[in-house]
Amino acid sequence: QVQLVESGGGLVQPGGSLRLSCAASGFTFSNYPMRWYRQAPGKERELVAHITSAGGNTRYADSVKGRFTISRDNAKNTVYLQMNSLKPEDTAVYYCNAAGGIGYLYNYWGQGTQVTVSS
Repeated sequence: QVQLVESGGGLVQPGGSLRLSCAASGFTFSNYPMRWYRQAPGKERELVAHITSAGGNTRYADSVKGRFTISRDNAKNTVYLQMNSLKPEDTAVYYCNAAGGIGYLYNYWGQGTQVTVSS
């Protein structure tokens, strides 16, 4: 069974850091680009970061660029999101996503991990 399991969320003060992890299983992880999304209450889910299957290229939302870093370890079937200089507006549930196949036939989501940035 395909599984994506996020971890690493929690409560942090503004300016602090967290590292999220997403452990993948049940599919060929190294064939899939990976993404992190987030969703705050009452807001649309937004794409935060993207990484290609081999990890050679990354893209970020303007709101997090320079503060967040997506990375992956294909040997560990894990994708990470390092979040620095956190702001209250970063508060959201963060989701790991894998999409692949012809026409992105396969589209998998984790259960999410809560990140709360508050003083």
